[in-house]
Amino acid sequence: MKGDHDFEVIIIGGSYSGLSAAMALGRSLRKVLIIDSGKPCNRQTPHAHNFLTHDGKAPGEIASLARQQVEQYPTILFHEGLAVNGVPKDGGFAITTDAGEEFRGKKLLFASGVKDLMPDLPGFAACWGISVIHCPYCHGYEVRQEKTGILANGHEAYHYGQLLRNWTQELTIFTNGVSTLTEEQHAALAMHDIPVVETEIAELLHRQVALHDLLFVDGTTFPLRALYSKPAYVQHCPIPEQLGLELTEQGLLQVDAFQDTTLANVLACGDCASPFRALSYAIATGTIAGAMLNHGLVLEAFDGGGKG
Repeated sequence: MKGDHDFEVIIIGGSYSGLSAAMALGRSLRKVLIIDSGKPCNRQTPHAHNFLTHDGKAPGEIASLARQQVEQYPTILFHEGLAVNGVPKDGGFAITTDAGEEFRGKKLLFASGVKDLMPDLPGFAACWGISVIHCPYCHGYEVRQEKTGILANGHEAYHYGQLLRNWTQELTIFTNGVSTLTEEQHAALAMHDIPVVETEIAELLHRQVALHDLLFVDGTTFPLRALYSKPAYVQHCPIPEQLGLELTEQGLLQVDAFQDTTLANVLACGDCASPFRALSYAIATGTIAGAMLNHGLVLEAFDGGGKG
């Protein structure tokens, strides 16, 4: 990107949430920069579901169309790169990329998502988002009434068991070691015919990312078509920590109903600020963030007596 490096809003992250915010700002005639490295967390997922008008489409196809539409607004510019440093500067913020380029903005929006931390379990990363899944609302219908596993322990395993029984009666919990479920939870799961297997897993066996068996350390196998799991994650972008933004107990950026973070003039939307990892929700929070950023700029100009 060439030209002026000063913007009214800098958006870090150009996937669904960031593009949604950019559209609201572009339609408000705001000068916006989107910094994006082109690596959305759902890039392995072949189909998006539970999203009106786009059910069953490839996530990349949806994102490509969204970008084409946002690019029609001339005040929005894109920069391919990774934002790695951010500091307050001259009443706004200076953002530096991994290539050493600096951009300045009055306001800042994090639509940067989270980075999933794959467990050290052969086959897990290859199948992630395809046959190893985390959300039944996104993927459960496609594997309904199939032989399904839950890779989790304790309360998370129990909650998954409660939830997923709606999609399939063929459920098994794999704790991959000693169970931390309570006696009461074990009893409730047994009452609903959900067994708990504590044997350690050696590998997820798959054919072209289609899971077919779990291989245990004792050499035995267990046939499965789908495995639910929620790996740990971290913020994808280091700048919120640099700016001292507060996080929730879940490690997400703390925001209010208007997507404001705990630092003035900094907003956040999408997966980096919400546990609801769905395209529709990311887009909705992006729209809110874009509108609120414009609202703040409007008030500053109007109340400050400015003309633009």
